[in-house]
Amino acid sequence: MAIFAVGDVQGCYAELRKLIDELPFDPSDDELWFVGDLVNRGPDALGVLRFVRELGPAARTLLGNHDLHLLALALGKAVPVADDDLAPVLAAADGQELLDWLRHQPLAHHDSDLNTLMVHAGIIPGWSGPDTLARAREVETVLQGNDCGSFLTGMYGSRPDRWSDTLEGQDRLRFITNCLTRIRFVRADESLDFDQKGPPGSQPPGLVPWFEVPDRATSDLRIVFGHWSTLGFLQRPNLLGLDTGVVWGGKLTAVRLDAPGGVYQVKSTVDRRAPTS
Repeated sequence: MAIFAVGDVQGCYAELRKLIDELPFDPSDDELWFVGDLVNRGPDALGVLRFVRELGPAARTLLGNHDLHLLALALGKAVPVADDDLAPVLAAADGQELLDWLRHQPLAHHDSDLNTLMVHAGIIPGWSGPDTLARAREVETVLQGNDCGSFLTGMYGSRPDRWSDTLEGQDRLRFITNCLTRIRFVRADESLDFDQKGPPGSQPPGLVPWFEVPDRATSDLRIVFGHWSTLGFLQRPNLLGLDTGVVWGGKLTAVRLDAPGGVYQVKSTVDRRAPTS
């Protein structure tokens, strides 16, 4: 069985189909892991959702910040922003089925055979692999339950910006969500910064990419993530960054996880002006 991880698709359905056509991928035997942000800003979020859902067990899909935003819009818990391209999903005859499916996707995925943990954005240095999965499950349980609307109402915001085991309620859920779906840079005290969206080296003093903090608790795992288009493709020992900015005119990237090598990319036919989140 072959396993491929795919970077942020963000509604770029044509590029996704072209990329998959270039993979040695058999949906009856292989798996595609999607790092999240299936939707928004690209021209065909509806096509992406339909296609990935139809893959069934051949697809493992995480929730990214744009996927959560879609769910919030669908439940009337958020206001559309200028660059949203989600109206076709909300208006589709099968839109509710797709949203129900999306709501039941996880925020983290671990494969012990591959020693690999996949998240959308990142992990604070103090969380281990089991910590990350447990915290993700807290949010997943609420999102899949009767309190989903309340969670989505209070999901937005950047506070608290520092983890504590004593966090409770919406503050706890918001921090976990922000960590797993929005993190890029952290401070020495492991507090999160959400203002800086440029590549490493562009940030002001006192900030460091989350994955460059010495002795982070997940350094023993291969971490697969997306979200950071200005970072681009990053491949280091135990670290794989896959957001190569397809929606900004870059590329859509897939990497085979169960065998060496195997990097696949297709060029975008979409070009937005500048990444904002």
